[in-house]
Amino acid sequence: MSKFKLISQFKPAGDQPRAIKELIKSVQSGNRYQTLEGVTGSGKTFIMASVIEKIGKPALVIAPNKTLAAQLYSEYKNFFPENKVCYFVSYYDYYQPEAYIPVTDTYIDKEAMINEEIDRLRHFATSALMTRKDVIIVASVSCIYNLGVPETYFGATLNLKIDKPITRGDLIRQLVKMHFERTRPSLKRGAFRVRGDIFEIMPASEEIIYRIELSGQKVASMAFADYLNKSGQNFIPQREIIIFPPKHFISTEPERERAIKEIKAELKERLAHLTKSGLLLEAERLERRTKFDVEMIRAIGYCHGVENYSRHLTGKLPGESPSTLLEYFGVPNGFLTIIDESHIAVPQIRGMYEGDQSRKRVLVRHGFRLPSAMDNRPLNFKEFEERTGQIIFTSATPGDFEFENSKKVVEAVIRPTGLVDPEVEVRSVFDRKTGKSQIDDLIKEIEKRLPLKERILALTLTKKMAEELSEFLIARGIKARYMHSDIKTLERATILTDFRKGIFDVLVGINLLREGLDLPEVSLVAILDADKEGFLRSDVSLIQTMGRAARNINGKVILYADTFTGSIKEAIRQTNRRRELQIKYNKKHGITPKGIIKSVKDMIYE
Repeated sequence: MSKFKLISQFKPAGDQPRAIKELIKSVQSGNRYQTLEGVTGSGKTFIMASVIEKIGKPALVIAPNKTLAAQLYSEYKNFFPENKVCYFVSYYDYYQPEAYIPVTDTYIDKEAMINEEIDRLRHFATSALMTRKDVIIVASVSCIYNLGVPETYFGATLNLKIDKPITRGDLIRQLVKMHFERTRPSLKRGAFRVRGDIFEIMPASEEIIYRIELSGQKVASMAFADYLNKSGQNFIPQREIIIFPPKHFISTEPERERAIKEIKAELKERLAHLTKSGLLLEAERLERRTKFDVEMIRAIGYCHGVENYSRHLTGKLPGESPSTLLEYFGVPNGFLTIIDESHIAVPQIRGMYEGDQSRKRVLVRHGFRLPSAMDNRPLNFKEFEERTGQIIFTSATPGDFEFENSKKVVEAVIRPTGLVDPEVEVRSVFDRKTGKSQIDDLIKEIEKRLPLKERILALTLTKKMAEELSEFLIARGIKARYMHSDIKTLERATILTDFRKGIFDVLVGINLLREGLDLPEVSLVAILDADKEGFLRSDVSLIQTMGRAARNINGKVILYADTFTGSIKEAIRQTNRRRELQIKYNKKHGITPKGIIKSVKDMIYE
């Protein structure tokens, strides 16, 4: 019997029943790769949820960006309310990696702003994988980055039971050893406080408080309560509690001492090489920095950039691949991997390793890091394949890798709602006869839709243009906002939720408003400067962006272009081909298209 229970008010319709059946058959036949080529609005997430329920294995769903990951997380949570659905993305709101530019002799130190809420969700994901089998993790490509050895993480957990013998001092030492911070005032994540024989502990993974009382050097009672509602009467008694470490990188004192010896040995060898090569400045720089880091690790078990010493701290061999979220799933055949919008995500996974290594080689060459820092890295694509089992790719526009490697490609063109692909119209960027620009025309189209309470997406080429267009529309009395990569992760989810609620009517963006976003209120997608050939205006990008209007019965796409580029022609050809198939199917089966009605929920918290 499957561990997963899919709950939905909808039944498979359109191409969904066939797609579900064929994909399940392909996976059960043992095929390594399979692809779902589904148009926007065909219910690809519902199809994948149905496959997960039938296969019954834990699932890793990889999305190409945090915004899409948040939407998928919300959708899978709604489909599987009785199972564990978790969110795992990079916890940085802002991240500037360490780098060195030799031409200008410019060193850029690592800068990062960690989002505590995302860090909590990451811990929630890894702890769920350690305790349950009915787990779905929705992740960005950060899942292929160094995370810490799962055996060490699991081995450091604290398992407490009623009547378990333990002294007050031993429990304090154990919590400190796990890297919990002792505090006296209010609690925070990853901290604990002690009042007599009563301990209050707040884990890193959840906003709850564990209350543990000792008596006679034994655990006398245990309970937990919501952190925001922690009055005494709301504590729920427990007979057993498992507390996970508040950090993924865990090392004991003996392991740190061993690592320090290895770091010193590597430093000695590297300094000899640099000195022999006449690189005295590089040698002095490396010696000063490494010795400072070693003293910090010895004193507090941590230093700025400690991840660059992860090979020594984890005891791995030179060149050995890092431990990532994938190892927390267990054996590769023990879980199913779904790569959403694979035409973007697969190249991302392929490119992460080379980009990281190129930057680190420069740092090592100029004495900013030891060579072992090269092993603090993401997985390369071969390692990714070795650590995953069966994979399902999903996309409206699959790439070459998917088509070349998939034993089964399933197409889903017919939507359950009967909706057809939106009508596409090409208009001039500047009309010489009327003297009107694409912005003038866009405002006219927006004003037509405002009384109907429909939403509009406007796509520009740059961040600056997105911001300026948003400001211009606001000055004209139109409620608008912009969204691009500079917007913080959780704020993006809030913007999309507010957009759907009608708090504002026009969302201006660049690249984040393409793949996978489910915005059924959008009736117009306006692509400015559509004839500027390049990544943002390729046929794949145009098809993906045009698809945002495919969930509304009044959906329409306007391409502002003075010339018909090859990409525009191909995008329109593909759209018209699908429209013909959809209209023919509706006519044959007497289907009247109807718009998608979908409740608006917070992507992360509901």
